[in-house]
Amino acid sequence: MFSLKRVAVLVSMAAGIAVAQPALTTIQDTLYRADGTRYNGTIFITWDAFQGGDTSEIATANLTLPIVNGVLRVNLVPTTTASAGAQYNVTYNMNGINQFTQVWAVPPSSVPLRIRDILVSQGTVVGPPPVTNPVQISDVVGLSNALSLTTQKGVGFQIDRAAVVNGSGQIDGASGNLTDCVHVDGSSGPCGSGSVALPGFADFEIPGGAVNGSNSVFTLAFPPSPAGSLALFRNGLRLESGQDFTLSGSTITFFLGSIPQTGDLLGATYRFASTSNPLGALPSPQVVCSGSGGVTSATTLTQLNSCTVAAGLLTTGDRLAVEFQYVHTGSAVGFTGEVHVGGTAIISRAAASTETLLVGKTSFGTFSGGEIWDTQSWGGATLTFLASAGTATEDITQALTVSFLAKMTSSTTDTVAIRNFTVIRYPAQVNP
Repeated sequence: MFSLKRVAVLVSMAAGIAVAQPALTTIQDTLYRADGTRYNGTIFITWDAFQGGDTSEIATANLTLPIVNGVLRVNLVPTTTASAGAQYNVTYNMNGINQFTQVWAVPPSSVPLRIRDILVSQGTVVGPPPVTNPVQISDVVGLSNALSLTTQKGVGFQIDRAAVVNGSGQIDGASGNLTDCVHVDGSSGPCGSGSVALPGFADFEIPGGAVNGSNSVFTLAFPPSPAGSLALFRNGLRLESGQDFTLSGSTITFFLGSIPQTGDLLGATYRFASTSNPLGALPSPQVVCSGSGGVTSATTLTQLNSCTVAAGLLTTGDRLAVEFQYVHTGSAVGFTGEVHVGGTAIISRAAASTETLLVGKTSFGTFSGGEIWDTQSWGGATLTFLASAGTATEDITQALTVSFLAKMTSSTTDTVAIRNFTVIRYPAQVNP
């Protein structure tokens, strides 16, 4: 037999357990299908762990609830007074197929609630807002030092201005007019001031002139600069300068067999010198060849290296610049170095056995009747500075070879080599 004392203890424990159980809200409803028949199936209710409004701890779990003849009845812990994010995710299953899902937010209630009373939109987070406390910069290890390394706003910082970094490492707004360009040093000024000049471009400009089958002369808005930049099209087909037309300044003259006929469409694309930027269309020099060469101990002139200027690359008014560096190894005998442009020897110098170097540069300019060249050369020990000049009659419409040659004065183990050479073309350019 139980003693009265033991009975009292058991009653007290049962009362404690009853007090600890969280309050529940009853959800009761009748479910129908769209055709009016009652819903038969299963609903799966899942939830993540949360703390109830009465501080009860609700563990993550799930509940499977059969629905027979449309009858739904279930008791759940309220979530609207629980910790943030508390909610029930409900999946409806019929004949083994998941039909749809719902999210329930259950408030405390002493009377049964229907689904419409607890239904919320998918993804809505319910429950009281989380309690947050501000985090101080000093609370995060290393944050204060990291912030001190970031760029700060300067006194000149402005919204809607290009950003520049001032002398103190702070961000300021660029000063100047809104139409100015900002330079890399943070200063500003009119665009083009201190910057690289750029040419103007004409894209498929229609040349001026009557397209009537008899007119052969047409004009462009600007003289193409350089002239070779002109691409002229007739009905989409590109025409060839010198075969279909000639260009003089901004004037195009068609040959008889290429005169545009009525209905033809002409278009021209070219570069030109901008009137506000006269340097814009100046062409750049081109390095035709550059490198090092061979070595010889022969007593006859031997080509150590060469550079071939392609046919048609040189035109009237162009200029070739040639630089060269020979090296003599040994001191037994002397040597001779020569540079030829085509069949023209622009330099031939003999050096003593004690000379170690032969270096120099030459300029080879073209005009309508031929070429003029001038050369400067010197050595590293005994060869004195020497300048010379002359004329040539090379055919610049054909390939032109620049040759670097050398020989020894007599049989020897000494050598002479072309250590480095460069050939640069400076194209002709009409003053814009």
